[in-house]
Amino acid sequence: MGNRGVLHNSKREITRQFKASAWITCLLEFKGRQRELMSPGAYTELFFLDEVTAFAAGHRPCAECRRTRYNEFRDIWQEANAWTGDGNVRAPELDKVLHEERLAANKRVTWTTRLDELPHGAMFLLNNEAHAICGDRVLVWSFAGYCEVSRENGPDMVEVLTPRSVVKAFAGGFKSEFHPSAMS
Repeated sequence: MGNRGVLHNSKREITRQFKASAWITCLLEFKGRQRELMSPGAYTELFFLDEVTAFAAGHRPCAECRRTRYNEFRDIWQEANAWTGDGNVRAPELDKVLHEERLAANKRVTWTTRLDELPHGAMFLLNNEAHAICGDRVLVWSFAGYCEVSRENGPDMVEVLTPRSVVKAFAGGFKSEFHPSAMS
C-alpha cells in the first residue's frame, strides 16, 4: 500500500497527485491498525500490484512498518548513488532526491538507457506498455500481473519508468519483490 498524503476530498474524489514529497509503501497489516479507506483528513491509500510497481511510481519502503526493508534499501541506495552526506542518508534526504526525479518524469523528462543494461526490478515503456526486467526475462505488466515476452527484436534503447537513483540501487544489489505472476 502506498501513501502520498491526503489526495482526496470529503466526497472521496481525488483532487491532487501528491501532497508530500515522502511517497512510501507500507504493509497492509501492521500492529493491528485498522483504517477506513479514504477517511476525511487522513492520507489516501494507494494500492500497487507489487514492490516493483511501487518503486517505478517513485515510492520507497516505509521506515516504520517496513523498517528492515527500508534499511536495506537505504544502505544499498546510498552506496550506489555515492551519497556524500554525514552518515546514513535520512528519509527526508532520500525523499528529496526521489521527489526531484518524479517531478522531472511528470514533465516527460524521463531518461533512456540500453535495454540490456537494466537490472532486475527496473520498469520501462515499450509500445506504450509497462515492462519489467525479472532476472534475465522481460515481462509485460498489467493490473492482473505479469506475462513473459520475447526479448528478440526488442529495441536497443528504452524509456525508463523507475527513477534513476532507484535503478542504481537495483544495479547495486537491491532486489525488488515481484508479484507471484512473475514467477510463472
